Amino acid sequence: MTLTVKLLLIATLVLSIIIPFGYYLLGEKSRKRYKRAIGTNVFFYFGVFVIAAIMMFGGDPVQAADTAENVASNATGFGYLAAALSTGLSCVGGGIAVASAASAALGAISEDSSALGKSLIFVGLAEGVCLYGLIISFMILGKL
Repeated sequence: MTLTVKLLLIATLVLSIIIPFGYYLLGEKSRKRYKRAIGTNVFFYFGVFVIAAIMMFGGDPVQAADTAENVASNATGFGYLAAALSTGLSCVGGGIAVASAASAALGAISEDSSALGKSLIFVGLAEGVCLYGLIISFMILGKL
């Protein structure tokens, strides 16, 4: 996309917000005018997004020669994304598991203090999920 097309799309997005609400603010403020302004805003705003997406993904065939370089950079980017997701999601899952296991362990310990060892094992197993995700992310980063 050229700079002119980009500036035109930006101007269209801004105007798709300003014009419908200017219509609402300058006239009689009623529920019907507000709904009409919102509907017009949504129609034009997402319409411009669809046009911008079509223009962005409709690339030139000349750019096909650069794909070999882009494949390597995409693989590295996806590797970093996979490492981040494995760490993040395993920590979220481990946090949920620790929250439920620790609260149940506290309840069990309050009734019978001899259940401390067993309950600590379950809380430790839940924390192990986080460590496994961290190890996987280190393995992914080691391959990059």
